[in-house]
Amino acid sequence: MSSDPKKLSYNQGIVYALACYIIWGLFPVFWKAITGVPAVQVLAHRIVWSFVFLLGWVLLTNRQVFFSYVRQPRLLFRLGLAGFVVSANWGIYIYAVESNHIIEAGLGYYINPLVNVFLGYVFLKERLATMQKVAVVLALTGVMYFTISYGKFPWISLSLATTFGLYGLLKKKAKLESMPALTVETMMVCPFALAFLFYTAGSVEGMSFFPSSVETSLLLVASGIVTAIPLYWFGKSAQVIPLSTMGFIQYLCPTLQLLLGIFVYGETFGIEYLICFLFVWAGLACYVISILKGKRVTIVE
Repeated sequence: MSSDPKKLSYNQGIVYALACYIIWGLFPVFWKAITGVPAVQVLAHRIVWSFVFLLGWVLLTNRQVFFSYVRQPRLLFRLGLAGFVVSANWGIYIYAVESNHIIEAGLGYYINPLVNVFLGYVFLKERLATMQKVAVVLALTGVMYFTISYGKFPWISLSLATTFGLYGLLKKKAKLESMPALTVETMMVCPFALAFLFYTAGSVEGMSFFPSSVETSLLLVASGIVTAIPLYWFGKSAQVIPLSTMGFIQYLCPTLQLLLGIFVYGETFGIEYLICFLFVWAGLACYVISILKGKRVTIVE
C-alpha cells in the first residue's frame, strides 16, 4: 500500500511493529477458537477470505500496482510459487495449534532468522560472519539434542522455519509492495482452496462449505481480516524502523506463543524442550552480537 513514510514518526512505527507482532504472537487464541474444523479446511477458508479481503483493499487503495503485477507472467509465476509456500506455512501453523504443539511452533519462529542466514549462504552465496556460523551450529545442536533425547523430530518447528524462510527467499530483491503482492499470491492459490472446499462439501461425509455453527463460520470469514491487518501494520512500520530493530521486536511473537503454550494451554515443557530452547537462544544471542558488531550479511527479508 502506498503511503508517505514522512507522515509516520519513528515512535508510531514502533507502535505498528509491536501491534503486528503481538497479534501474530496471540494467533493461537484465534485458531483455538475455531473448534471442530480440520486444519486443512481452516487453511482453505483462510486463503479464500484473505484473497476476498485483500482484493477489496487493493482495489480501493492500490489497484494500479495490483494490475501491473497481474500483467507480468513471470512475476505471476513467482508470486504463485510464493503463495503455495506461504500457504504451506499457514497450514502447518494451524495444524500445530489444533494439535497442541504451540511450543513447537514457537520454536520454529525462534529458529527462522537462523534458517534465513543458512538459506542465504546456500542459495545466494552470502558470506557468514564467524558468530553467524556459531549461531547456526548451536541451533542445529539444539534440534539434534531434542530429536535424540525426546525421540521425536521437531518437524513442525523446522517446517515452519523453512517454509517462511523460502517464502522470503522467493520475494527477496523483488521490491514489491506487500499488500498487492500478497493479494496476487492468494489469488493464485485461491482456486485450489475453493475447489477443495466445494469438493469436500459435496463428497466427504460430515463436511460442508461452512460448519453448522454460525460463530465458527464467522471466525473463518474473519481469518482473512486477521491475516491482512497485521501485514499492513508490518508494512507501515518497516517504512521507518531499521530492519535490525524489527529483528529484535520479532522475537516478541514466538515468546508470546511459548507463554501461551505453557501457561494457557497447558502444553508440557520438559527438560528436552528446555535444553533445545537454550541452544537456540544461545544461537540467537550470537546472531544478535554479529548484528551489533556490524558484521551481519544481508539476510532474507
